[in-house]
Amino acid sequence: MTTPIQPEIPWDLSFLRVGALVTAGLTAVAAPVAGLVGGSDDALAVLVGAAVVTFFFAVSGLVIAWAGRHGEAFTLPAALGSFLVKILVLAAVLQALPADGWLDRRTLAWTVIAGALLWSVVQQRWVWTRRLYYVQPPAPPSTGGTLPPPGEAATRG
Repeated sequence: MTTPIQPEIPWDLSFLRVGALVTAGLTAVAAPVAGLVGGSDDALAVLVGAAVVTFFFAVSGLVIAWAGRHGEAFTLPAALGSFLVKILVLAAVLQALPADGWLDRRTLAWTVIAGALLWSVVQQRWVWTRRLYYVQPPAPPSTGGTLPPPGEAATRG
């Protein structure tokens, strides 16, 4: 059985742009600092870690929005499933990297942790500052398709 798509549900993904901009700004500062303190492999790890976190949150947002358009009951399984897949992929990538390779694994891991916390804060602030309705608000009343002239509505008695 296929579930009909529910286009009236607004899935706003504008937090992705905010998160990407904040991540880019902090990465622009953190990567050179990591390069000065730990070397080029640390700077590269910060860049890769920031890109991984941004990509993972974008994928999750898109998957959850897609699932929500097909039915609100699908959003939690989509969120948990995408989280599980992301953790498994990240663990496999971290294990596949050589310990003395072109990328510092410890810096990459800490960047991913810091990035996930940063994105969590961005999402929380986004939710706290938006008008989000538990249910869809009713449509505004219709006036028959035309609005009365500005002075006419006030003169009717």
